[in-house]
Amino acid sequence: MKLRRSMLFMPGNNPGMLQTAVDFGADAIILDLEDAVSLTEKDAARILVREAMKVNDYSSVEVVVRINPLSTPFADEDIDVIARLNPDAILLPKAVPEDVKIIDEKLSKIEEEEGLEKGSIKIHCLVETTYGVETVYETIKASSRIQAVLLGGEDLAADLAVKRTKSSEEIFYARTKVVNACKALKIDAIDTPFTDTNDYSGLRADTEKVKGLGFNGKLSINPRQIDTIHEVYSPSEADINYALRVMYAQDEAEKEGLGVFSLDGKMVDLPVINRAKQTLDVARLIGLIK
Repeated sequence: MKLRRSMLFMPGNNPGMLQTAVDFGADAIILDLEDAVSLTEKDAARILVREAMKVNDYSSVEVVVRINPLSTPFADEDIDVIARLNPDAILLPKAVPEDVKIIDEKLSKIEEEEGLEKGSIKIHCLVETTYGVETVYETIKASSRIQAVLLGGEDLAADLAVKRTKSSEEIFYARTKVVNACKALKIDAIDTPFTDTNDYSGLRADTEKVKGLGFNGKLSINPRQIDTIHEVYSPSEADINYALRVMYAQDEAEKEGLGVFSLDGKMVDLPVINRAKQTLDVARLIGLIK
């Protein structure tokens, strides 16, 4: 189990931020070669990210590199350079099934050339178009490399030709479609960034909303958002204590040969037990319990 409560975008053309990327406490960092980089700086940013990955210690976080879309002239070089650096994953923007199959083949060739195990280079998919939303299940099925799907609300709203709002009602369908596909295929679903970096109450409300929909985490565009996202996605002391009580009660019930039991007057069955296990797994990864 890998924590992806927070995934922080870091511009690939900013040496200072690349050097301090691990200091902000995000579970994952996304070194960005796409939106954060102007057309005239694409090659320079790729070189900068390459060198940063060689010299900086990123071992404490998941390192993902967002390449440019396959429809651009920069994508092939991005893939060739970044894949050979063995990042935790490559983030494919504008992800659709056809593009996933293409990048999967390219990565297989690089793995063969580098003597790497086939399938060792992983993919995260950024779904940010209407076609991408409608085909998200097929996109995930297109490659066994895929570990997570990230939702891009800003580009999606543009594709829908609607205004992007804080309520995010315009992307509710996309959110539920992405979550359901990810849960069905047992991979992580990561929600779109909350773009008002000064509205912490709005960030909290939005994060709580998507956690309730089933998202495993949230993208971030500013380090100041990380603490709030983590607070929402980290189990509370009450959550942990209840989960521990569930597991203790289960042990006692098994000793008595009971498959179903009650706790605090409420029936406890397998779904409740599984949620308790998930809570404790997250708590252990965060270091809240041993």
